Amino acid sequence: MSRTILSKLNRRTVLRGVGSGLALPLLESMRMPGLLAATTAAPTAPVRMACIFVANGAIMDKWKPTGEGKDYQLSPTLEPLAPFREDMMVFSGLTQHHARANGDGAGDHARNASAFLTGAQPRKTSGADISVGQSIDQAVAEKIGSQTRLPSIELGIDRGRNAGNCDSGYSCAYSSNISWKTSTTPSSKEVNPRSAFERLFGSPETAADMERRLRNRRSILDFVSDDAKRVRQAVSGADQRKLDEYFESVREIEERIARANSSPKDIPDLTLPEGVPAVLAEHTQLMFDILLVAFQTDSTRIATLMLADAGSNRSYPEVDVRDGHHELSHHQNDKDKMEKISRIDRYLIERFSYFLEKLKSTTEGDSNLLNNSMILYGSAISDGNRHNHDDLPIILAGRGGGTIQTGRYVNHPNETPLNNLFLAMADRMGAKLDKHGDSKGVLDLS
Repeated sequence: MSRTILSKLNRRTVLRGVGSGLALPLLESMRMPGLLAATTAAPTAPVRMACIFVANGAIMDKWKPTGEGKDYQLSPTLEPLAPFREDMMVFSGLTQHHARANGDGAGDHARNASAFLTGAQPRKTSGADISVGQSIDQAVAEKIGSQTRLPSIELGIDRGRNAGNCDSGYSCAYSSNISWKTSTTPSSKEVNPRSAFERLFGSPETAADMERRLRNRRSILDFVSDDAKRVRQAVSGADQRKLDEYFESVREIEERIARANSSPKDIPDLTLPEGVPAVLAEHTQLMFDILLVAFQTDSTRIATLMLADAGSNRSYPEVDVRDGHHELSHHQNDKDKMEKISRIDRYLIERFSYFLEKLKSTTEGDSNLLNNSMILYGSAISDGNRHNHDDLPIILAGRGGGTIQTGRYVNHPNETPLNNLFLAMADRMGAKLDKHGDSKGVLDLS
């Protein structure tokens, strides 16, 4: 990196090395007059959006807050989000109509995932002729994705598959994906943390470069060290500390990925891809950390994360639930089964809370990453026992760059399209859309 480039340090600056590129977080020095030439105007922090999917619905009477508006009280399930009560909105009454059968019979779980972000009715097929609709993340990426190195990133916890019959005649592609680039092309998710990390920071790495680095266990920071030193010398003391913290977080993620590679894969009857942690909490935390760094560096502004595939029957021994999640969701009002599902619901909210804490504690200019983001959490199934697709469990965290009035529980009239919320999010991303799915207007978030 030359002195000329240093004099034009900006939000898009990338440290370069052999086969590697590492973007920088937003620094005060990018806008301090007199320190670096051509940077006197304060940069505007971009708005990001992430959509996080959970399977099998929720126990809604333990999910829904009480009260309304700003005078709401968090429910037992949502209690772990108490530190972020003023940073989020909780919704009731939102519906994803095309997750319903609408004449197609059974298959609610496949429709749950495939309609969640597309708002479209999936064609019922287990063959190659899959078709649903473009998802909101990809509709936004199509308009603004060129502003970042990656238009979007798609992550998950379950590998899933894109062929075969996974739910009552619906292709596995419907159950395994929430992001669809086109109506017939899912944007397959990455479940291997190393692969996700390399996608963000390793491209365009040759196979030989990657193999050599893995063999020597060298950090990406080793490859961009010369550029990093020059940047560090050119910025303020506060920015030097911020860079040190950022580089440390990158190295920590790499170390955790390396540990995952060498950890014993002792779960019986389960084949884990190389690099995938055997412990669910570690896997989800690592994926959230990768999302954080992706947003912090402006490598992408659009992301999806599936915490499980639709209809997942995973057990959760972390909260002493040995039964399969999907089997429990057909609880038929059995109190013991419902209590176990509530434990799963809260456990997943705790994982979500971890991500929000990381976003909020990451400063960006005069604000933080959470304020400059919109993080949607939810599902297109409400009560897993009834397989209903109205009155969905939906949370929107973050202020969208100061454009969202958070700290509220909003109970919309039932059958309000979830896609109205997606239009509002797209607007704030600078990707105005006239229509998405069965939308009937833009949901008011102000």
